[in-house]
Amino acid sequence: MNTITFENTKYPAFQATGNAARFALPFAEEIIGFGKVGYDIGCMKKEWSYPNSILIDVNIEDPWDAYSLPSTPVDYIFSSHCLEHLPDWVGALDYWNTKLKTGGILFLYLPHKSQKYWNPWNNRKHYHMFSSSQFIKYFKSKQTIWKNTFVTKGHDLNNSFYCVAEKCG
Repeated sequence: MNTITFENTKYPAFQATGNAARFALPFAEEIIGFGKVGYDIGCMKKEWSYPNSILIDVNIEDPWDAYSLPSTPVDYIFSSHCLEHLPDWVGALDYWNTKLKTGGILFLYLPHKSQKYWNPWNNRKHYHMFSSSQFIKYFKSKQTIWKNTFVTKGHDLNNSFYCVAEKCG
């Protein structure tokens, strides 16, 4: 197995290759399904995006970004390893809720604080470092806009975790 080492801790080497979404796509496809209209926010490359989604990324030439989306509500928002790059992640999630149809799905795949390199003091592209408990608390405090929320506790082998929520009606 290929590994990398950071601050005397070994990690699977795939954590340094990008495209974390590939680990989340099977779960997202089960929850979101196919044939719906939605955004992949922060996909970085078309080939890394949720299938048939509208791509929203600073690396892709379009007029949109995470804080400025098209006006038409969509069925889902998929985002993998993006929120840690946004200065105001709470504001982004509250805003994204306004861009979903009633019953729309928010699917997040997020880096977990257990991967030391992803901490903002080590990786200056990151503004935040997350834990599952932060998102459990966020969704609990926002029960008027989100329902059917699920957050994995702990992390997977990619030192990441999942959050899923449905927009309230």
